[in-house]
Amino acid sequence: MIHSSDEYQDIRDAVRALCAEFPDEYHRKVDDECVYPEEFVDALTKAGWMAALIPEEYGGSGLGLTEASVIMEEINRVGGNSGACHGQMYNMNTLVRHGSDEQREIYLPKIASGELRLQSMGVTEPTTGTTKIKITAVRKGDRYVINGQKVWISRVQHSDLMILLARTTPLAEVKKKSEGLSIFLVDIKQAMKSGMTVTPIRNMVNHETNELFFDDLKIPVENLIGEEGKGFKYILTGLNAERALIAAECIGDGYWFTDRVTSYVKERNVFGRPIGQNQGVQFPIEESYIEIEAASLMRYQACRLYDAGEPCGAEANMAKYLAAKAS
Repeated sequence: MIHSSDEYQDIRDAVRALCAEFPDEYHRKVDDECVYPEEFVDALTKAGWMAALIPEEYGGSGLGLTEASVIMEEINRVGGNSGACHGQMYNMNTLVRHGSDEQREIYLPKIASGELRLQSMGVTEPTTGTTKIKITAVRKGDRYVINGQKVWISRVQHSDLMILLARTTPLAEVKKKSEGLSIFLVDIKQAMKSGMTVTPIRNMVNHETNELFFDDLKIPVENLIGEEGKGFKYILTGLNAERALIAAECIGDGYWFTDRVTSYVKERNVFGRPIGQNQGVQFPIEESYIEIEAASLMRYQACRLYDAGEPCGAEANMAKYLAAKAS
């Protein structure tokens, strides 16, 4: 399915209008000071954009991943950084699709209103891949006891809740490596008081990411999302959404770069004429634009499949690859 350029124009116009309140100078200041763009994220939340994927009965907009990708694209297309808040978009679907009715009723309205933030997902570990994760969750009565380590976990310091993937059945006792994994909803502030240590990781860009250590962290049984042992299947709901949304952000970056360079080559004069009249300048810009458009089409295909409940792992990965390369 090919989407016409104006199919989501209402969303694009509204997001651009909000982002116009936060010009280049705002984002440069945030980066220079290495701080979180609280005002920007709060504005997006109050306008309802961070609740796009939450069903209407819980206070959200009930939109699909396709519309969410347009939102993320437009934030970056006008010079913003949706990486500061995109976690709430892709984490949301794990709770929406696999959470219990009680969990959805408790958390989704508060997330939609901005009372709570679900910005973080704890999957990556320092010494192993996703299906062989070492962090354990052992049930003891009405609690799960968590022990282990996570790394490169983003936005923990600016989130209230975290989706956590842990092993509930030892690897030696399962037939497939992807079995025996479970998903939990963690109250971050409470966890930091009772067994979870957060160690910030310094990096070259203004992106908050952390290493987490779990030492007998106790989580209520009711914080288990879905069935025990089926967490790998559930986490893919978030990971495929993440890949499609990051693709959209890269597409937005690509359009931003091509818009800026196109304006520049029209204004920059050498030997009495704009440098944009030279084919040696035109061709690289055109090639980049073609690659961005191709990545956008793959993004739409991945989102279409996701919204239809069909397998989309390959398409989401291809969209992310093409978009990252194009931008």
